Amino acid sequence: MATPFFGKRDEAQAVARPAAVNSYGGSGPSSPSSLKSAGDAAGFSSTIKEGGSRLMVGPNIKLKGVEITDCDTLMVEGLVEATMNSRVIQITEQGAFKGVAEVEQAEIRGEFDGSLTVRQKLMIYATGKVTGTIRYGKLVVEDGGQISGDITLTAQATPGASHQPALLEKSGNA
Repeated sequence: MATPFFGKRDEAQAVARPAAVNSYGGSGPSSPSSLKSAGDAAGFSSTIKEGGSRLMVGPNIKLKGVEITDCDTLMVEGLVEATMNSRVIQITEQGAFKGVAEVEQAEIRGEFDGSLTVRQKLMIYATGKVTGTIRYGKLVVEDGGQISGDITLTAQATPGASHQPALLEKSGNA
């Protein structure tokens, strides 16, 4: 005799139940695989490495005077004043980063002010603004995106890569 706790669920009952809210403020389970969709939901490309370490600074959060290390992906929705070395930085439209960052890839929809070294690809979206000392391997700026300061193309990170000019699609202010 089977108990009602095991077996198939009633479809209507499963749909009517509200989703659980995890500790990250989203719905669903709080496993690392569910965090991957948080970046996609914010409109970011899928640059998050599966199983990698991730730090998210949420809206209205201010993180000041820190050094961020051993972080695979930093997502900034609030304000961060720090020094960091990471694989990926993602700054949302409401987000701002001030300080020093060395990363493989950067996706900027908000503001970055300071020293930014991007070994591979720097993406500045239409709402993004980057100022300071900028070093990059490849640069893409959407129409309306802004970049100003000491801007330099560096040797690209891939072995055997030629030293071609960076890709500059279109810029509101360059």
